[in-house]
Amino acid sequence: MSRITASVVLYKTSAAQLHRLYECLSRSTQRPDLHIIDNSPEPTPLPFEMAPWITYVHLETNLGYGAGHNIALRRILGSSELHFVLNPDVFFGSGELEKMITFMLQHPDVGQLMPKVIYPDGSLQYLCKLLPTPADLFLRRFMVWPYRRLAQQQIERFELRFSGYNREMDVPYLSGCFMVFRTSVLQQIGLFDERFFMYPEDIDITRRVNARFRTLFFPGATIVHDHGRESYKNTRALWVHMMNLVKYFNKWGWFHDPARSKVNRETLLQFHAALDEAGPENTVTSAKFPGIY
Repeated sequence: MSRITASVVLYKTSAAQLHRLYECLSRSTQRPDLHIIDNSPEPTPLPFEMAPWITYVHLETNLGYGAGHNIALRRILGSSELHFVLNPDVFFGSGELEKMITFMLQHPDVGQLMPKVIYPDGSLQYLCKLLPTPADLFLRRFMVWPYRRLAQQQIERFELRFSGYNREMDVPYLSGCFMVFRTSVLQQIGLFDERFFMYPEDIDITRRVNARFRTLFFPGATIVHDHGRESYKNTRALWVHMMNLVKYFNKWGWFHDPARSKVNRETLLQFHAALDEAGPENTVTSAKFPGIY
């Protein structure tokens, strides 16, 4: 049986969240070996008994989200086949991990996977995205009248909402709240870029995986993300978010990014098949798939 591993990075994480995630993992019939990387100022009291499948590491300083996961990844590369990168605020039902593991083992061309993600109330989180332009991220945060309608249309295209999120999709930007990596792929493309303290590291790593392997949205499994949207509530978190996005665009290009244009165009073109299958008699039209033509 393939070795499966996982990592979660803590920073002043609540005991309730951590215990909930532990319960979800411990129920799995293909339970991953879990690496807990603690960025908190003081060691977090674990609300469960340490078990042989859990490794706990407390860092002396907060290195950031991606750098924390990299500590776990460096420990398991070469010995693990699949690795789950988890937020502490996610949870899931029995069998959901197994669905993702089975799919990944059956599809060796997939380098990275994200399941369907919902809020605790059952509503969908739109976490499949094109590679962002500065305008995409600005409009998502600062929609202002009289451009609200135009901004909303752009956001819906950026988040691929027209797809319905009911089919497998190749997506160049998958959310870091829940990622499944084929570790052999990470050995080829590298780990999280540690220049990003938090936020755009998921854009960057998905983009690098997508350049050589499939990065897939898999609605066959569902997890719940108790998303706090901290940078929408906290001025310091907003500043960290914005400064790290500046680093992202400095790396990849602000307005001149030919690779971004090519990848986004190819991502949208996959929906041609959906239009062709619908046929002229169907109510599905190109208007439902903006930006394809």
